[in-house]
Amino acid sequence: MDEREERAKPDLARIGQIIAQHRDQRWPLIPVLQEIQEELGYIPPEAIKPIAGAFDLFPSQVQGVITFYEQLYTVPRGKRIVRVCRGTACHVRGGKTILKLVKRRLDIEEGQTTPDLEYTLETVACIGVCALAPNMVIGGQTHGHLNPKRVAQVFGDRSSSKE
Repeated sequence: MDEREERAKPDLARIGQIIAQHRDQRWPLIPVLQEIQEELGYIPPEAIKPIAGAFDLFPSQVQGVITFYEQLYTVPRGKRIVRVCRGTACHVRGGKTILKLVKRRLDIEEGQTTPDLEYTLETVACIGVCALAPNMVIGGQTHGHLNPKRVAQVFGDRSSSKE
């Protein structure tokens, strides 16, 4: 088992504890899913059957709720979510280049997570800070007025990029 698989291995005992804490609620499924994801970073597929059994649901019903909500995930995600803006202002100010630089820097594509589970890369339609275009958000912190040098700085590489 490699490091990523070991780190992503779900704690089924803890999942059971979370389920037990919500048994008396009227509609506990979403709070249970949210709490499991908050604690583990995702909802392990192995958790679906125990969740369904605990609340007298079919596993397909639990899976249906998970797939309905975009903010619920069944694969491990990075500790830091990198969201690169693809909005109009960012696009016309070089957002496409910023996305290429981030992909190269992290060595992943959109929707992927680095092997060390440090970063997950996403694109969003708009971050809402067009005056800072092009921009991205990493773990809740907005980085604006991006260019190749600033991207390198954001990721801790103090050497300037020649791109």
